[in-house]
Amino acid sequence: MAKGIPLYNADDREGLRAASRFNAQLMDFLRPHVKPGIKTIEIDQMIHDYTRDHGHIPACLGYHGPANAPAYPNCSCISINEVVCHGIPDDRELRDGDIVNVDITTLVNGWHGDQSETFMIGEVSESARRLVQVTFDAMWVGIHAIRPFGYVRDIGAAIYHYVKQFGFEVVRDFQGHGIGRNFHQEPGVPHFWFKGTKSGSQVIRPGMCFTIEPMINEGTWKTVVDKFDNWTVRTLDNKLSAQFEHTILMTDTGPEVLTATKDGPQENHKF
Repeated sequence: MAKGIPLYNADDREGLRAASRFNAQLMDFLRPHVKPGIKTIEIDQMIHDYTRDHGHIPACLGYHGPANAPAYPNCSCISINEVVCHGIPDDRELRDGDIVNVDITTLVNGWHGDQSETFMIGEVSESARRLVQVTFDAMWVGIHAIRPFGYVRDIGAAIYHYVKQFGFEVVRDFQGHGIGRNFHQEPGVPHFWFKGTKSGSQVIRPGMCFTIEPMINEGTWKTVVDKFDNWTVRTLDNKLSAQFEHTILMTDTGPEVLTATKDGPQENHKF
């Protein structure tokens, strides 16, 4: 245990790998269905059925988050265009030109696997494609910034400085998180860092597990939470937002990406 942050042993790590492997399998199952005309609630139902049919638990369903929010009502977060995160699936159909983030988390034998991808629906604008590309690359920049006994802030600094050169902004109100038997735990993983930033001082030790999930906005970094459902987060200026996420295990030699998919975009992919 490092200042309240679990350090996972060999058996624990196998549990984390198994949960993340199933979660990645689920993402690949969904992949061909995320296309124009499908309703986000239909995607969510697929997630529910596939997960339950394999004997596992959709971790988002019934999750208790912010104190003023009701229990989360669905199995996934599906966030379209200006929605930054925590988009609640409903009867909205995906349309040509949308970008949509599908965020899934599965509980497998007591362990969590967590990841998300942003999908481009049909033909998207060049500015949307550029945003998705920079966000995907920024996640990998953050992953490569990790070193055994480095600092959490190294991740945010690398992502922030990479993104800024393209004229985009990094969301500051939401961050990555430790993960294991708990869905969310320490360390928090901010995706920004600049002189004066107080967070991110934790040392990254072998055996830690956490997510890297940068949310990158076309316009301002500022966000607003929907006052009706207390979950849906949008960009303050209603411009586009994109996100990618992997679960990462810190090993003695470097980061191990636990949620790599077989069919999805790999590092250096060009959208």
